[in-house]
Amino acid sequence: MAAIATAVAGTAAAAAYLNAKFHIQHDLTAGSLVNTAAAAQTFIAEKQAQGKLLLYHKLEDHARERPDRPFLEYEDRAWTYGEFFACLQRVGNWLMNDLGVREGEIVALDGPNSAEYLMLWFALEGIGAGVAYVNSHLTGASLVSSVKLCEARYLIAERGIEDLVAPHVDELRGAGVTTFWYDAAFIDSLTDTTPIPPERGARTQATDVRKVSFVLIYTSGTTGLPKGVMQMVGRTLNTARNIAEYLKLTPDDKFYTCLPLYHGAGQGLCTTPVIYVGASMRLGRRFSHKTFWPEVHASKANRLQYVGELCRYLVNAPPHPLERRHHLAEAWGNGMRPDVWERFRQRFNIPVIHELYAATDGMGATFNYNRGEFTRNAIALRGLIWHARNGGTEVRAKIDPDTEDIVRGKDGWVLKAGINEAGEVLHKIDPSVKTTAFRGYFKNPAASEKRWMQGVFEPGDLWFRSGDVMRLDADGRVFFVDRAGDTFRWKSENVSTNEVADVVGSFAQIAETNVYGVAVPHADGRCGCAMLVLQPSTSPESLDLRGLARHVLERLPRYAVPIFLRVTPQIAVTGTYKMQKGPAKREGVDLDVLEKAGSQDRMFWLPNDGNSYVPFRRQDWEALKAGRIKI
Repeated sequence: MAAIATAVAGTAAAAAYLNAKFHIQHDLTAGSLVNTAAAAQTFIAEKQAQGKLLLYHKLEDHARERPDRPFLEYEDRAWTYGEFFACLQRVGNWLMNDLGVREGEIVALDGPNSAEYLMLWFALEGIGAGVAYVNSHLTGASLVSSVKLCEARYLIAERGIEDLVAPHVDELRGAGVTTFWYDAAFIDSLTDTTPIPPERGARTQATDVRKVSFVLIYTSGTTGLPKGVMQMVGRTLNTARNIAEYLKLTPDDKFYTCLPLYHGAGQGLCTTPVIYVGASMRLGRRFSHKTFWPEVHASKANRLQYVGELCRYLVNAPPHPLERRHHLAEAWGNGMRPDVWERFRQRFNIPVIHELYAATDGMGATFNYNRGEFTRNAIALRGLIWHARNGGTEVRAKIDPDTEDIVRGKDGWVLKAGINEAGEVLHKIDPSVKTTAFRGYFKNPAASEKRWMQGVFEPGDLWFRSGDVMRLDADGRVFFVDRAGDTFRWKSENVSTNEVADVVGSFAQIAETNVYGVAVPHADGRCGCAMLVLQPSTSPESLDLRGLARHVLERLPRYAVPIFLRVTPQIAVTGTYKMQKGPAKREGVDLDVLEKAGSQDRMFWLPNDGNSYVPFRRQDWEALKAGRIKI
């Protein structure tokens, strides 16, 4: 018996060792946000056959079956599912009868978070129209381009952003776009409660692009060349289901979010899964430390949606009397940085940090339900079973540190990144379902095609480029490193370096410019830096710093404006005449590094709320490092 007991103990110990080493139990029990293609198609086909392919239909079901269940809180008002659905009928009748919005057309919607924004969104769904969710921070050419791109007849904009939109109403009218303004008083004034004809939404199809089978969520949008990612309505409903099931949401759960509803995160990671299961949510208009904790406390929400920048603001802010007096058990979001992660958990007493990686125009998602030290700072944990199942369809490709191009070996095939080596994530796709897997950017086939690579590891294979760089360590933990190529993330927005360079380079005194993102102390993401070669007639001393600042501030959203300028006599290029960004990105704006390298380049910067670039001095760098100045 002793021998048997010893053998059993030894077997159990060996099993425990293998489980810990290869994360077998984790791989077997972890949920997934990625439904199988077959299951997704079956679900979408069933809903289409029922004529219930929209989130609007979920709202309708909840309003009929549980009308008194709480749905939405916003500022000092609240709506049950029954009350909110009744509002949709009034808004839908205005859209159909007063504006004449037709089935199958897209309407541009522009506004910050509000209950009225949600009413317009789902009323448009209910009448069989589509929505182009315009970034409410945009103005100028980027705003006009976003509205023109979606071929909308109507732009419905909130009066609270009239200063951004009104200067362009005449130009939009010339393009056939009529602007209507909304606010709470206007929505409350609508009185026609006639039920929206059910056939309007029921006729929406999952794949028929002749009808409104998609909505547009914009990416980049920095200089008038935003790209609209087509989100198919069937996929939207299926994703809401997947996330609700993965998070194990129930009708008794309550989310708090203040993330913008024009973005995929505020929509797909919070609002739509809440509606799918009939849970409730408290909506903040925008993030403000003044209102954040009072709203969270009053809401009694048990789940919080975040982005990394929001978390950094909170941990850097002075203590708030309500910051631990809440019901939050889980924070769910993306972009939590390592230097914030544990400080956030401990200070605010939120035991679970549920970090997600996903992209509006991406293929895969990763997630990390973190309670302890081992998976802290990671976006995923992957073991033996995960690699057996998925290792052939998701890889990290080696990238050139200077050009950021994907590297091919002497045999012509792409090289894979090794353990602890950063690489761009690629997803293998069956060529026969290419257009189904990624619909692409609306009316921008060239940009869509750039997301694809062929002949990666064998002739004829097809891979989707995520545009994101990740690192896998020897313990199976996956870490997000950065955006690849010509985009960096700042203030929770993606910034296109090429588009910013076009604006900076159009200033008369500049001959050449190279824009890239640089890391700065005590800040998430990367802020913009523009390396400049001046015209022969211009010296650093004669550069019109105030005029250059005015030039970019008038043409770019504030988050896309380069904070730093680096004036140099020459920009390094590769043998194929591509600008090298790698060395400049690694040097950043660290004056210690630049001085050690013997650089004679002149550095300038645009302080917070400044209207002119000024010299970037040693004392400025020291203040940034010490946290006395924050960007």
